[in-house]
Amino acid sequence: MEINGNPQILSNISLGFHIYNSHFVASWIYFASLELLSTWSNFIPNYKCDNKDNIVAVIGGPDSDVSFFMATILSNYKLPQLGYGSSPVINDPSQHVFFQWMFPNINQQYVGMLQLLLLFTWTWIGVIFIEDDNGLRFVQKELPKFSQGGICFDFIEPLPPLYFKTGIHEMVDSWVKLYLLISDSKVSVVVLHGEIHTMIVLRMFPRIPELEYIPRNSNGKLWMMTAQMEFTSVPFQQFWDIDILHGSLAFATQSKELVGFHNFLQMRNPYVETRDGFIKDFWKQIFDCSFPTSLEDENVWNLCSGEEKLETLPRSIFEMSTSSHSYSVYNAAYAVAYALQSMRSSILKHGIMSQEGHKNLLNSFLWQFHYHLQKVSFNNSVGEMISFDQNGNLEAGFDIINWITFPNLSLHRVKVGKFDLRAPEDQVFNVSVDTIRWPKTFNQAQPLSLCNEPCHKGHSKSKKEGKPFCCYDCFPCPKGKVSNQINMDFCYQCPEDHYPSKAQDQCIPKEISFLSFQEPLGITLAIVALLFSSITALVLMIFVQHKDTPIVKANNRGLSYTLLVSLLLSFLCPLLFIGQPQRATCLLRQTAFGIIFSVAVSCMVAKTLTVVLAFMATRPGSQMRSWVGKRLALFIVLSCSFVQTTVCTVWLVVSAPFPDLDMKASPQEIILECNEGSAAMFYCMLGFIGLLAKISFTVAFLGRKLPDSFNEAKFITLSMLLFCSVWVSFVPAYQSTKGKYMVAVEIFSILGSSAGLLVLIFSPKLYIILIKPELNNRQQLIRKICIK
Repeated sequence: MEINGNPQILSNISLGFHIYNSHFVASWIYFASLELLSTWSNFIPNYKCDNKDNIVAVIGGPDSDVSFFMATILSNYKLPQLGYGSSPVINDPSQHVFFQWMFPNINQQYVGMLQLLLLFTWTWIGVIFIEDDNGLRFVQKELPKFSQGGICFDFIEPLPPLYFKTGIHEMVDSWVKLYLLISDSKVSVVVLHGEIHTMIVLRMFPRIPELEYIPRNSNGKLWMMTAQMEFTSVPFQQFWDIDILHGSLAFATQSKELVGFHNFLQMRNPYVETRDGFIKDFWKQIFDCSFPTSLEDENVWNLCSGEEKLETLPRSIFEMSTSSHSYSVYNAAYAVAYALQSMRSSILKHGIMSQEGHKNLLNSFLWQFHYHLQKVSFNNSVGEMISFDQNGNLEAGFDIINWITFPNLSLHRVKVGKFDLRAPEDQVFNVSVDTIRWPKTFNQAQPLSLCNEPCHKGHSKSKKEGKPFCCYDCFPCPKGKVSNQINMDFCYQCPEDHYPSKAQDQCIPKEISFLSFQEPLGITLAIVALLFSSITALVLMIFVQHKDTPIVKANNRGLSYTLLVSLLLSFLCPLLFIGQPQRATCLLRQTAFGIIFSVAVSCMVAKTLTVVLAFMATRPGSQMRSWVGKRLALFIVLSCSFVQTTVCTVWLVVSAPFPDLDMKASPQEIILECNEGSAAMFYCMLGFIGLLAKISFTVAFLGRKLPDSFNEAKFITLSMLLFCSVWVSFVPAYQSTKGKYMVAVEIFSILGSSAGLLVLIFSPKLYIILIKPELNNRQQLIRKICIK
């Protein structure tokens, strides 16, 4: 009606149609196909005696079987066909050529289903399918792709057919087995791959416990249905509960509400449309009434009056809105009309005229029609572009529909998303999760369909033996490893500059650690070093001021000055150890400390030997007089310092210290340190200082009984004993600590040993100079010698 009333399409030409009921049975489909090829009202297969009312195209559906059986007959006559269901599996290419589908590429639907499952992390599902060619293709070719995408299956079962040759009992038994399988399964989501009549079986499930007296399982399921399915029911199911469908998600061919469709349905009346052979049968079934066939029948109480209104019926019985199948049939009719329009324009363009009129002209060129049908492209009445791809599939996407049911048997379809591979990348897959109504058993919470709870961060998966890959146990990460995402297959080691958190769920950057001037320990050691260096400078100043006094002269004034200067520098050495290690400080600090300390200890050796040799030289006939003098002390200090300088020079040349990052010493810190380069050279340097200290201690111990006025041996012995104790303790402490505390141990050893020398050697002299100046005279010293 709408096409024929549109002057823009096929003007002066009217399209008619024949409509046949397939009954979803192959024999009826074959019969209808052959009748289309016969002269009207004369069923003579393969015989048509006139050129009037030729069939231009055939629109078939709603399931793939109807299209397949129809193609078996009609493709032999090269008659174009349009299917508004999914495409059947056609092995004969010659049949496939003449088919166009008002259905998008079915593989696109499967990609969308996988995306939807992954969106909600439904990785543990069940699958029910019709055991036909399309269903087997889905199981054999598409489900492996689901597995590759991370989906695994608790069960994959065929749906029992609606009839069995052996009887009703076998059919019911099959339904019961499937019902128990689904009910006992722990999955929350079941994918249902079927056709339009699959809904009849699905609606049987809530009735099975009543029929077989088996316990009703309260574990609800969310059904995910393919676009091939539509809501339908047989007459005895019209008033059955439809709660099983509440919250289901279904794919559907993209559609829009057609303008005027609702009014068109409101105007249907079986008493007006007498030439429509289907409307009376439809009216009787939908309203449960009958039409009188005689005068006696007019007294029957449930006669159809023609005043019944379709809009008063529950939506589970009849929908007044445009379904996806209705939308597809509408577009298929327009595709035929636009293809005829294109063919007529092409004929007229080439100047082909006919006195018989356009109708007969078109009949003469119908062999070209399929070409124009393949190329057809138009905007329908709601502005949607309709065209076909090179494989004959409709160029469109899929809507994602949420089915919502109500106690009054109303069914409402809500569009909650779409999937269209033709759209821009960021619009291919969109779902409005917040608008979805979930099945009632989930209390409006998103269902979880997992084999087990996901492994939390800090854990890794371990597959369960004999179970699908999505069933696993969770184990904590081993020490030192982390997993920062849920369901990780393995834990991984943090980078060297990171360490695992306590929960082992993230890697935390390590802090760079070194002994700095900003922290309390570094500040304390720096203050102590400066304090002792100030004291040493003060002592040196006092000695310089009293350089001509007997006590200063008697204790080898030159060596005392050298010792004090070396101690002053020793106290300042720790400042090279504090702060961020640099190349210059790494090169200087150990070598400077070694050389300066060698000078200090060699001064102690020189002092001790000078005193002992001076006392021995006073004996009659002693040959030691030639050794006594400033040259001996100078020789000892210079030679010892030269040896240590040589060791340090070799160290710097062969394997010099350098700044280094120690990633492994501390689990939570990166230690910025000076790598000594050669541990052997470091201990050689310390060993030489220890050798000098031992010599000084031995000589001082042997000369401890010399006269007091000339003798520092007791104090040198004590100072060397303290010195050796400090550095002997230093070695194990240095080996057992790391990072800034190792540096602090060395600084403490330097300060401790230097302070011991300063206090034990110079405090007795300062006592005489500052507190007992009366003892600081030559007569007092000589008197003491005489007394001794």
